Amino acid sequence: MTRASLDKKPRDVAQMFDDVAEKYDLTNTVLSLGQDRFWRKAVTRAVDARPGERVLDLAAGTGTSSMPFHEAGATVVPCDFSVGMLREGKRRHPELPFTAGDGMRLPFADGVFDAVTISFGLRNIADPGVGLAEMLRVTRPGGRLVVCEFSHPTWKPFRTVYIEYLMKALPPVATKVSSNPEAYVYLAESIRAWHDQPGLAALVRDAGWERVAWRDLSGGIVAMHRAFKPLDR
Repeated sequence: MTRASLDKKPRDVAQMFDDVAEKYDLTNTVLSLGQDRFWRKAVTRAVDARPGERVLDLAAGTGTSSMPFHEAGATVVPCDFSVGMLREGKRRHPELPFTAGDGMRLPFADGVFDAVTISFGLRNIADPGVGLAEMLRVTRPGGRLVVCEFSHPTWKPFRTVYIEYLMKALPPVATKVSSNPEAYVYLAESIRAWHDQPGLAALVRDAGWERVAWRDLSGGIVAMHRAFKPLDR
């Protein structure tokens, strides 16, 4: 696997996720000490999917993040570039229309979704700016974007402890619970190299979104950015 110096080759990254699909949700819960459930609930509230709306859940993996939108009465399309993830997701949730797609070339028409959301997947797109522009393209004017992604803890002493956990504690834990612990070394490196909160906000804004704001979760370990497509786009 290419290291997360962030020479991210889509085929390699997709293969990495194929390899961890079966235990992916369990591993995330263990490594995040259960915080992943809190983060998913925050995203669900921010998207605020309503009956009859169309929601694109990008980097949806096995569809765990998609189910709340489905249960709210929205038409949700879980999309991912990992065929292994999609296969596992379809086994668990046969009622959902899982769709294979590259974040930089989404297989959807212009302006078809009321909301687009991506959780912990934007940093794995080879060019996140292109991915954000694609999300803008498939969203209707006035539609909304919710990005939940690892970020930089806001309290400096805790930030140091957090980085130590990522690089030293995470790989041994992953060895015990994951079928591909090396993948989690890549993920730890990609988190460390990722934008801070203002940096990601600027990236979202540069892609054409407006009214960009963010909310820190778990002390800034995760940040949830929200934005809207201009009405004149």
